[in-house]
Amino acid sequence: MAFNHQSQNMKVAIVGATGQTGSIIAKALLSETPKFEVVALTRPSSLQKLAVLELRKQGGKILPLDLAGPEDAIVNVLVGIDVVISTIYGGSVMDEIPLINAAKAAGVKRYLPCFFATVAPPKGALLLREMVKEDVLNHIKTVKLPYTVVDIGWWYQVNVPRLPSGRIDYAVMETADGIGGEGNVPMALTDLRDIGMYVVRIISDPRTLNRMVFAYNEVITHNQIYDLLERLSGEKIPRRYVPAEKIRARIRDIEAMKPTPDSVEFVKLAQMQYWYSCGIRGDNTPEYAEYLGYLSIKDLYPDIIGITLEDYTREVLEGKGRRVYEHLKGF
Repeated sequence: MAFNHQSQNMKVAIVGATGQTGSIIAKALLSETPKFEVVALTRPSSLQKLAVLELRKQGGKILPLDLAGPEDAIVNVLVGIDVVISTIYGGSVMDEIPLINAAKAAGVKRYLPCFFATVAPPKGALLLREMVKEDVLNHIKTVKLPYTVVDIGWWYQVNVPRLPSGRIDYAVMETADGIGGEGNVPMALTDLRDIGMYVVRIISDPRTLNRMVFAYNEVITHNQIYDLLERLSGEKIPRRYVPAEKIRARIRDIEAMKPTPDSVEFVKLAQMQYWYSCGIRGDNTPEYAEYLGYLSIKDLYPDIIGITLEDYTREVLEGKGRRVYEHLKGF
């Protein structure tokens, strides 16, 4: 099913093009016009939102799409699309099933499901992954739709902790103020802004068709993140280590509540499971990704140089950072 991307313009449809990850991917694709034609698939009720209007102004084509509507209508929207990229909210990824079916019927050449997260085993580590993402991937394989899975590690933007002075509170998340285990387990991190650059290369490469790709910037421990921020800021940061046993107990307590994907409890559960998977088990590493069968972005494109954690940290200290997940402010 490989096709020559370089001989033609590629028509790429994005679900969630105005979201945290989708907007970065859309921006990267639009920066390479006319190589890519970007189509944002948007709920009819969102067509007049400011972010959607801004995307149109930047050159994106906006098409209404109701994933709960008739499948034939979804197929009609996808006819002529080369690549579909889903970046919808993780708790809603089962909504991708009708999109996948329609993509297959429309002849879409490559589908990127909404992964874009840390490396973890398919089951038993991250409820968000095993509940929905792996089921979505299995459905893709069942209908024999060409695909590429892209995982990107953990964002810098959610791992830099607060300073005692409060000077970078504007850019950091409260969930970052804790360290799973002893803080010495390596983990792969990526700057959110680099995801688009990686996706541009990945969808243009026949080698990544029907494969999983691990895209990341650097590997570092939680303690090293704190060391770096202390060195650059001149402040001493208290380190709140959360023992493995406490994390496991908290996970069991929240799981017993059976939280829905749109609840605050679900977000807390995801945080605890990320801490355990990355900080205790050590799942989120290039070595484990290779074991699971991922291709490495470092091997595929050795010329790519992403933003370093040090450069990102300097930006935050200079007041140039930006907080992600604004809807979780105060959590």
